[in-house]
Amino acid sequence: MIYKTKEGDVDLSKLTRLYPASVVELNGDVAEMSLEWTDLNEGKVKVLRYILVFDFTPLNQEEKIKTTLSFNTKDELILEMQKVSEALNG
Repeated sequence: MIYKTKEGDVDLSKLTRLYPASVVELNGDVAEMSLEWTDLNEGKVKVLRYILVFDFTPLNQEEKIKTTLSFNTKDELILEMQKVSEALNG
């Protein structure tokens, strides 16, 4: 099943994991963190953007195969997650 994104087509039939995250800055370090962690540390970190990661990496493979979509707001991320869910369940 092909899902069309602003970054191009994504083949959902090869998806092994799908997860939301945020990219945050803390003391000059930039890292990808879970949304739950980001919410717990609100006010301590600067959120640079929100991301939705389509991970196609087969189990036990070292090299990561991912497509990442970036969003300015958490609401935009959640809306995209809903669209992906509908595509997967539709």
